[in-house]
Amino acid sequence: MTKPQCPICERRKCEKPYTPFCSKRCADVDLSRWLKGGYAIPGQPADQAEEAPSFPDADKQ
Repeated sequence: MTKPQCPICERRKCEKPYTPFCSKRCADVDLSRWLKGGYAIPGQPADQAEEAPSFPDADKQ
């Protein structure tokens, strides 16, 4: 069985508090990419998407 690989720098050594990353630096790089919008889920832009469905029981609370 091979050791997990860091998704940022691809090192084989992943330290326990930062798993799946090898270090705090790589964990911070990943967080920065999320916060800056570097990762995105494919789909229609929000302004072009259909209206969100309404649920009739949600108004009774």
